[in-house]
Amino acid sequence: MNIDISTPALLFPAITLLLLAFTNRFVALATLARGLRQRYLDQNDPPATILGQIKNLKVRLLLIRNMQALGIASFFCCVLSMVLMYLREQQTADLVFGASLFLLLASLTLSFIETQISTKALNLELSDLEKKSIKKV
Repeated sequence: MNIDISTPALLFPAITLLLLAFTNRFVALATLARGLRQRYLDQNDPPATILGQIKNLKVRLLLIRNMQALGIASFFCCVLSMVLMYLREQQTADLVFGASLFLLLASLTLSFIETQISTKALNLELSDLEKKSIKKV
């Protein structure tokens, strides 16, 4: 299969938007981590859910870092592929573009895993609220 220089360029907006979304996730997690840390320090006997949330955040931050790294590597390979096409190294450009697609796929896979973990974290937080509301009744 032969691709032309416009094919890798088609991924530019998608990769850029993904990197922006990953950065927004990171900022949200950083804010949440700071808030949980403060809640933990403010309470004499912090509930186990806070420690669970903190452990969960550490895993999610690691995943987001790797998602970003894979997304950046994918973007790099797209640009490199275009440069190789410009230099008339079509076969190498095709391979590098293929690598870019696999890196993007890996980044999206990590994003899916992080979303699943995020859902578990929200369920943990909600279960804590449920326990408190049951005690009040």
